[in-house]
Amino acid sequence: MEKIRLKLKAYDHRVLDKSVGAIVDAVKRSGAELVGPVPLPTKIRRYTVLRSPHVNKDSREQFETRVHTRMIDIKFATGDTVDSLMKLDLAPEVDVEVRSMNQNQKAK
Repeated sequence: MEKIRLKLKAYDHRVLDKSVGAIVDAVKRSGAELVGPVPLPTKIRRYTVLRSPHVNKDSREQFETRVHTRMIDIKFATGDTVDSLMKLDLAPEVDVEVRSMNQNQKAK
């Protein structure tokens, strides 16, 4: 038996939560034990841009991007669990990072 860690990232939290719900349903149907989803801190990047590059230095625009992250741990994953995860059709804007760990190895 092995442990699988899924880390999902997206700009839109609603799309991310729908994808997480689909993964949770698939894992529960396969009979594996599930920990999560754990919401990780949102990374916010802020940018300040001059509106005009030559004049009016006081006139600026500010933008930000937010990256929402969720983490799911699947304990006692079987081949059926992996097959059900591979068959899922997730939204293209969700980035999924899959990591496989042994039970005696600690998570980094």
